[in-house]
Amino acid sequence: MQKAVNKPAKIGSYHDDDVLFLLKDLSEIKLEDSAINRESKIQSGGHYSESLPIEYQPPIEYVNLFWKTLHEYKQKVALCVGIVAEQIYQVKGNNAILVSLARAGTPVGILIKRYIKMRYDVSLTHYSISIIRDRGIDENALFYIRSEHPDGNIQFVDGWTGKGAISMELTKACAYFKQKYGIPLDDTLAVIADPGYCTTLFGTREDFLIPSACLNSTVSGLVSRTVLNEQYIGKDDFHGAKYYRDLLAEDVSNEFIDVISQEFEHVWVEAAAAAFQKNHEKIETGFLGMADVKRIQAEFAIESPHYIKPGVGETTRVLLRRIPWKILMRDPSSPFVKHILMLAEEKGVEVVPYPNLNYLCCGLIKSVKEMQK
Repeated sequence: MQKAVNKPAKIGSYHDDDVLFLLKDLSEIKLEDSAINRESKIQSGGHYSESLPIEYQPPIEYVNLFWKTLHEYKQKVALCVGIVAEQIYQVKGNNAILVSLARAGTPVGILIKRYIKMRYDVSLTHYSISIIRDRGIDENALFYIRSEHPDGNIQFVDGWTGKGAISMELTKACAYFKQKYGIPLDDTLAVIADPGYCTTLFGTREDFLIPSACLNSTVSGLVSRTVLNEQYIGKDDFHGAKYYRDLLAEDVSNEFIDVISQEFEHVWVEAAAAAFQKNHEKIETGFLGMADVKRIQAEFAIESPHYIKPGVGETTRVLLRRIPWKILMRDPSSPFVKHILMLAEEKGVEVVPYPNLNYLCCGLIKSVKEMQK
């Protein structure tokens, strides 16, 4: 079964040949709400995808730390991107269609596309689409991709894994898509870092800082988180997002891509060898991070696992756009958590030493009920 879908809007500050966002432009609609209001709505049954957090713009010291971290770890990030890109290309070749999950997946999808272009002189098509926890993937976007590339082999891409909610959502969505339309999709999620042991396609399983996790839209093409709100999204629409043109002066999205891309030629040999080895060994998932989450939930009497966000990337997000309660820290001396310590201090959030953790750190979200006591 095939269905007609709308044409994509031109959205975001990336170059046209880097990515096409399959998103409805909601830039003119007021969707932002304060963290406390959003938290109250989410925790009383609303869905996080119906509104947007106000885009936090960090102080200059924090932005300087982003640049310092980026230059310190650019080759590490490039190697991890290269390992993933080589695995994809070795298995799917020129037939691969990169489909990144907006928004954390978008810069990673662009980097994978750039790597394959520089290494093999092949320009893979790259789309960015929306997937939302408990709501599924944007089926209209998938139909658009299928109609444009009937013989293409979709490869889903994200930035990193936390406890695996999006990996599980993707698997569920792909199974549902096949059952509903008879169209099989590969649900393997390609990520730079997989500290949660949630996928078989990754650059590393070390919980390290991917610098794009440090910032919001200003490192993601000035595109907001994706929105699924029936007031604005019709049945034939793509999921929505805003394009923050007013932040153009702060935008570092393309510079981030360029800094990492310039390292690719230095990691080609190592990346290709690592990818070949990974493609010929049995890699298990196991979702090891969930054991951490369940233990923390019991120990701190936390109402829902949704309030527990493990890993450097997820802990950063909690501090940038949620109401954090505590940060659990395995190793406060790690260079990958400097920005977290800085944000925690700025926002007055307690950092608790917690050595018994698979991840480097874990962000705990405050229960609104507890706040109102």
